Amino acid sequence: MALLGWSPVDNREIFSLEELVEAFDYHHLSKSPAVFDFTKLKWMNGEYIKAMDSDAFYEKAEPFLKQAISKDLDLKKIAGMVKTRIEIFPDIPALVDFFETLPEYDPEMYCHKKMKTTKESSLEVLTELLPILEEQTDYSNDALYQTLLAYVEKKECKNGYVMWPVRTAVSGKQMTPAGATEIMEILGKEESLNRIRKGIEYLENAIS
Repeated sequence: MALLGWSPVDNREIFSLEELVEAFDYHHLSKSPAVFDFTKLKWMNGEYIKAMDSDAFYEKAEPFLKQAISKDLDLKKIAGMVKTRIEIFPDIPALVDFFETLPEYDPEMYCHKKMKTTKESSLEVLTELLPILEEQTDYSNDALYQTLLAYVEKKECKNGYVMWPVRTAVSGKQMTPAGATEIMEILGKEESLNRIRKGIEYLENAIS
């Protein structure tokens, strides 16, 4: 509210309350009518959220995480994923609901021009990766990432050519708050593999 009709000399917009008290100077009040910009207000709120202490953020985020997730998953890790991606706390459930249940999705999502992926290439990648991931015992983010990188090097392709279909399969969404291996770490081995198998099934039906 302080920035409606007033602006600091350096045009700064993000303040703590103490900093704002120190900086406010009525000599810089504008005579023009103020315009309330709700979009900008949400952006500013997001900047304050990003600056929050992790524990304080989790305390406020937890009820919104639990609106979407009832499974016994690491909510603190999921909170860390969304902290820099929201503007208001009610944004959270729609960002994380795929952890609870894989949504129905269109196999066309596997097609990505920039990543140079098609339904056919994605089916090939997921089919080749499935036995590798079935053998994998360490489902930490780092271990999974190294496994996928080794596959990328062997296949002599770009990272996105592999990561895009895997992320699509395990999330069922085009936009997620984390990458493929981070999501798989949260989901665990059994659920990750089930979702990849489902992705293979979707693609086989779409191509046949």
